[in-house]
Amino acid sequence: MSDPQTLAMLEKRRIEAAILKHVYDTLKASHGVEVARRAVADAVRRSAMEQAGQFAAAVGGKTSMQTFIDRQELWTRGGALEREVIEQSDTRYRFNVTRCKYAEMYRDMGLGEIGHLLSCQRDGTFCEGYDKHLKLKRTHTIMQGASHCDFDYTYDKDA
Repeated sequence: MSDPQTLAMLEKRRIEAAILKHVYDTLKASHGVEVARRAVADAVRRSAMEQAGQFAAAVGGKTSMQTFIDRQELWTRGGALEREVIEQSDTRYRFNVTRCKYAEMYRDMGLGEIGHLLSCQRDGTFCEGYDKHLKLKRTHTIMQGASHCDFDYTYDKDA
């Protein structure tokens, strides 16, 4: 079995979404849109926390802003995200995503209405599971109709 941290994240999300689409459609038909969205959001949140814990374990629990940045290639591999880095330091990592193939993929799969649950909500949740000192502030996303996604990660050891 291959290391789950070597598979490009876009491909991993495509596989997950193909399965979650059926779960979402089934729950929507039987329990309504709100229940279906809540179930998907909860499942994705749990998955993000678990994955973040695996990534933290892969660096021996010695997480930092730099170890987080070092792992970004998995999310951007194959041009999955086109980004403009604004600031990068030990305490701050700011960038704008100007093209998001995750959003494009979810729309192509007919999952545009929940793409933000499948992908965007994972970002902040991942921080929680990776390192309690890492926080994300974001005000808008391509998935929800903005021209770009604004990522602003901060790392505060005193938090």
